[in-house]
Amino acid sequence: METILGLCIGIGLSAACGFRVFVPLLVMSVASILGLFEPMKGFEWLSMPAVCIGLAIATVCEIAAYYIPWVDNALDTISTPAAMIAGTIATMAVSSGEMSQFASWAAAIIVGGGTATAVQMSTVAARGVSTATTGGVANPILSTGEWIGAAVLSVMAFLVPFFVVILVIAIVIWLVRRIRQKRTVQVDTPL
Repeated sequence: METILGLCIGIGLSAACGFRVFVPLLVMSVASILGLFEPMKGFEWLSMPAVCIGLAIATVCEIAAYYIPWVDNALDTISTPAAMIAGTIATMAVSSGEMSQFASWAAAIIVGGGTATAVQMSTVAARGVSTATTGGVANPILSTGEWIGAAVLSVMAFLVPFFVVILVIAIVIWLVRRIRQKRTVQVDTPL
């Protein structure tokens, strides 16, 4: 049961990494410093105040950069592999000690990295559609929703992990449908 709980928390945190790379890591660090979360062996660095301050600065910089027109689209090229790595780290840091080291890393890469990448690719596609349809005017609204979503998912991953897994699946399905609808409308619209 502990393994399943760890994977559910990891999925929630990984999905949040897909929205914003540093927000879930900051939430994990704050929770660890407050004693609400104990990271797995090898991830104790999350409990260091200097790491928490560094993650806070990185979070503010990342959120601010997404409000700068055209920088947000350029940042997506860097954020995609970074989200995969952060999702893997987040999942590994909450995994249980019941699994072997190999199984833990495999699950973290597949589940955590895969979830973060799927969400990140959905946000990249949504930003592309937003840029194409509004000339980037709506991108700050999208950015606001993404960082708020990352913060809410990160906190909820610790509080209600099973619900978060269902929520993540629903969000991904909704984003995919929404993007397909936008693309269909663009293709069907005569020039």
